[in-house]
Amino acid sequence: MEAVMHALADESRRTVLNALAEGPASAGELAALLPIARPGVSRHLRVLREAGLVEVRQQAQRRVYSLRPEPLAEVDEWLGRYRALWEQRLDALHTEVARGKRERRSSR
Repeated sequence: MEAVMHALADESRRTVLNALAEGPASAGELAALLPIARPGVSRHLRVLREAGLVEVRQQAQRRVYSLRPEPLAEVDEWLGRYRALWEQRLDALHTEVARGKRERRSSR
């Protein structure tokens, strides 16, 4: 999961993943989304591939990349513990806000 978290830490790689969430794309199409030179795009794609977040297949002269959601599911599972903590706190905040509104209405 370390490699996945490292890959997700970069904004350019997240941009690539967001694009691939909509469907497969060629290396050229992905490069057009980033304001960096092709060698930099290639390095980002390599990091994503090595982290298992994307897979690549050769299609004639093009390399087509696809999203692999399994590593993201692992991260989501890990984040689930923290999500539950925040949901409890947000629920408590909602309760306090509602209580304050009721008290203001009843004091009028």
